Amino acid sequence: MPKTSTATCRSALRSLFPLLAAAIVLLLAQPAAAQSRIKDIAEFEGIRDNLLVGYGLVVGLNGTGDDLGSAVFTRESLIGMLQRLGVNARSQDLDTDNVAAVMVTANLPPFARQGTRIDISVSALGDAGSLLGGTLLVTPLVGADGEVYAVAQGALAVGGFEAQGAAEQVTRGVPTTGRIAAGAIVEREIEFDLASMNSVQISLRNPDLTTARRIAEAINGFTGLPAARAADPGTVNVAVPPTYSGDTVALMTDIEQLPIQVDQAARVVIDEHSGVIVMGENVRISEVAIAQGNLTIRVTETPQVSQPGPLAEAGETVVVPRTNIEIDEDDERRLAVLPAGVTLQELVNGLNALGVGPRDMITILQAIKAAGALQAEIEVM
Repeated sequence: MPKTSTATCRSALRSLFPLLAAAIVLLLAQPAAAQSRIKDIAEFEGIRDNLLVGYGLVVGLNGTGDDLGSAVFTRESLIGMLQRLGVNARSQDLDTDNVAAVMVTANLPPFARQGTRIDISVSALGDAGSLLGGTLLVTPLVGADGEVYAVAQGALAVGGFEAQGAAEQVTRGVPTTGRIAAGAIVEREIEFDLASMNSVQISLRNPDLTTARRIAEAINGFTGLPAARAADPGTVNVAVPPTYSGDTVALMTDIEQLPIQVDQAARVVIDEHSGVIVMGENVRISEVAIAQGNLTIRVTETPQVSQPGPLAEAGETVVVPRTNIEIDEDDERRLAVLPAGVTLQELVNGLNALGVGPRDMITILQAIKAAGALQAEIEVM
């Protein structure tokens, strides 16, 4: 009896192995919930860029600069620069087309220290034809408070070009804009003491109540303390725990790596200009019947020439109109029923089965929303 029982158990286990293997495969095949790091969906207070702007002159152009007769600001700027260098150019008749007035823009990175270099962009302000081969003279870059935070200078790198002859002109790209890699030096720092902060604010890039609460719960689970609280859909307040006192950077480093399942509202975004439709995965449709068809009227004109025979004694050559009218009512289109609770994929498959194009799909989605069957928000760009 014991031998028979053991053999039976082994046989039963062998029969269960395929089932267990199939169950494991099914579990592994289940799609995991998409998760994102906090650093990819939110930003920390104080870590941000600052915009800089300046006005300057680009010299060394090969006859493609501003016309000093029409660009008064370029002329006055050139005269003022020469006078600061000890050259009296006010009484002389300036006539050069190798100078262009430009606007210089840059982003001051967070915690940029004095002496570091940043990239800048240069754009023509007047009627210059091209900035190719030009050199930007010393240009102070100011912030929103009017203070100078960087100084720019250097040779421009222009991606576009322009060539013309007596009868033809070729332009590639935009020759009136350029960049200077590491073309500005930071002269003033923006003070922000991050290490001594007692609390940190996390700002969501896409505000959402559920996502904000999940971030707070993830931080509290990591620290083991009720340190985080969702203040609103776009802000999570985090009190620095005692274990991170004086080391806020370490706290932020650990927090930004926490995985979060981002929640999103059911939304359909429509671009009327290009016909682009973007639908989120949570879009649902109540039971609705859809029929789509267009009335097409095609009018074709094929005029014919009528003339008398070669031996006719009378007659004249005339043009006789011939008109053909065709009407296509799309009779082959049928009424389709979409059941309640269909998913995004089922909705797209159903509309594609009707032969609906992007333009008609926009109208259908708006009609479904008007009927109260689209459980989503429609945003028209």
